[in-house]
Amino acid sequence: MTTEPPALFTFEVALEVANKVGGIYTVIRSKAESTVEELGEDYCMIGICNEKYVAMEVDKMEPTMPQMKKTVDLMRSQNIGVVTGRWLIEGYPKVVLFDLDTAWPNYNSWSWEMFEKTGIGIPDHDTEAKKCILFGFLTAWFLGEFRAQCGEKPVLVAHFHEWLSGVGLLMTRMRQIDVSTVFTTHATLLGRYLCAANVDFYNNLDKFECDTEAGNRQIYHRYCMERAAAHSAHVFSTVSDITSLEAQHLLKRKPDLILPNGLSIKNTQCLHEFQNLHAIAKDKIHNFVTGHFYGHFDLNLDKTVYMFIAGRYEYSNKGADMYIECLSRLNHRLKMTNSDTTVVAFLIFPAATNNFNVESLRGQAVVKQLKETVDAIKNNVGNKVLDQCLRGRMPTNDDLLERDDLIKLKRCMYANQSTALPPIVTHNMADDANDPILNQIRSAKLFNSKSDRVKIIFHPEFLSQTSPLLSMDYDEFVRGCHLGVFPSYYEPWGYTPAECTVKGIPSVTTNLSGFGCFMQSHLSDPEAYGIYIVDRRFKSGDESCHQLTDYLYHFCRMSRRERIIQRNRTERLSELLDWSRLSMYYTNARRLAIDRTRPEFLEQQRSISPVSHRVFVLPCLSCLVILSYTNLLRVPQTASVRLPRPYSAPSSPFSSRAASPYQSDEDEDAKVFDEDDDGDSGLHTGNLASTDSESVV
Repeated sequence: MTTEPPALFTFEVALEVANKVGGIYTVIRSKAESTVEELGEDYCMIGICNEKYVAMEVDKMEPTMPQMKKTVDLMRSQNIGVVTGRWLIEGYPKVVLFDLDTAWPNYNSWSWEMFEKTGIGIPDHDTEAKKCILFGFLTAWFLGEFRAQCGEKPVLVAHFHEWLSGVGLLMTRMRQIDVSTVFTTHATLLGRYLCAANVDFYNNLDKFECDTEAGNRQIYHRYCMERAAAHSAHVFSTVSDITSLEAQHLLKRKPDLILPNGLSIKNTQCLHEFQNLHAIAKDKIHNFVTGHFYGHFDLNLDKTVYMFIAGRYEYSNKGADMYIECLSRLNHRLKMTNSDTTVVAFLIFPAATNNFNVESLRGQAVVKQLKETVDAIKNNVGNKVLDQCLRGRMPTNDDLLERDDLIKLKRCMYANQSTALPPIVTHNMADDANDPILNQIRSAKLFNSKSDRVKIIFHPEFLSQTSPLLSMDYDEFVRGCHLGVFPSYYEPWGYTPAECTVKGIPSVTTNLSGFGCFMQSHLSDPEAYGIYIVDRRFKSGDESCHQLTDYLYHFCRMSRRERIIQRNRTERLSELLDWSRLSMYYTNARRLAIDRTRPEFLEQQRSISPVSHRVFVLPCLSCLVILSYTNLLRVPQTASVRLPRPYSAPSSPFSSRAASPYQSDEDEDAKVFDEDDDGDSGLHTGNLASTDSESVV
């Protein structure tokens, strides 16, 4: 085993490494495989040791790299708890995790050093900020010692996520450690607080007094940590165009790059099998709905559309207020047009509850008993028909149904009667009277009455297969629905519509979400691909509600065949969101950081390394934008590819042309659900046009 350090070593620093806290955990976990494929053994994640997850997700082992082994041993000799090993996820990446409890004796000296060098003081009551100080100084200590062990020649890159890891970046720069740094903010801290206060955020971005607003919310020290990290990093980045605008005004630095979030579609992509999975999952939702509406079940399940919204319980930020308002308008429109379509709208938001709603449990139990009784009678009738036919006799009604069978059926049917309306919420809310969602539902008078064409089901708990009500996990539930509706007001990226897309489920998003901006820049006609983008930035609230209602009403009028075709188009977009393509943005950020700190390294690699002939594929769908390693850093950040309107979409005055004579191989393999599709995805290489003239297609 060689003792020479690698020429380039990369660290990724975040509190969510092997520690499930929020959305960054999903980003890092899903991206790990593609990053390891690119960087191999010269890549390591740095986080904190949370035994709750470390015990299940980390394969503990000592480092094999001598320089890292010496660094870890030195820190352990100073009574610092350090866990090393491999994260048990796709890619099996290296991890270094610090036990913050062992570092508390150093807190006073570290917090004083932080104040002396940056002027940022930490209030005594803010335990979370104190932990950030410990994690940041441990990270800077580790990077400084690792640099000393490696010598001056190797290039080290450290990518820091969010303000929670920003102290590590600050101290790395203050101590002048030779490390190329990248800082990514996934959502600005002050932006979250301002949007939670229901202010007109985007129309007043340039008018906020950031110091005053942060001080009024008692987060000034946190705001200073985030802003200092953004300005100290060699490369500052964020996840979307809309968050870039936010960071430019609130953090006072324009991001150098946009690093969109992706998903690992290898484990979720099912090719054309996703249509069969949709049908299977939809049957499970059918079973739940028949129980939930027991005593009032008059739905035609073949003409029932399932919509849902899900996420953290942020009533305004997640767009729950607009969702309910538009459902009320949709209900009125469907009744006025005498539509035979029924919409069952789910709201999946975790909230404080006491227990399951008794009526919800009773409905599921009654329907289950009725189903078991019918199944038993069905089996008996089948045996009797066979027996009579074997005897050469034609069975009659009296031969098939006995009196006891009729009594059992009547007993179950009478038990299925109910005078009360079906419940709106599946649980007993801890604060029913003040819950904003329930209050708006009452205000909109969506009470699940027989005349309503829109039915509401509020499930204030994350979905689980062990639930006695809706025994499905979230992924399976998404597959069974027809449309995801996420009219978010504040959504730096938006994994919920992205997860719908990779499962082939159409979704509604907004131009204030990172996902919506990303799709708008890559699709000429997003609606044709099942991506409905509501304008919440340049339209009033009433106009946005009207637009969303139009989208929902249009979707309800689609035939089953049209929905199948649209799901096929939506699922084809999953490649656009795969980390195998989007990880190139992160590669570009690391190389830009190296170019600003150690440009001679890149020049040396270009001149003597075979890598100089390597080609890279930018994140484009169904086309290759090939650039040499030498020219990679000159790629404009705005270079992207817009997919044209699918040939199979209905023609319009501005977009009509002959359909492609070529049928894809994928369509020939899917004869069950895809037979109605015309086989044209609209994703032919010849139809792709780069939006930037410097890209080579």
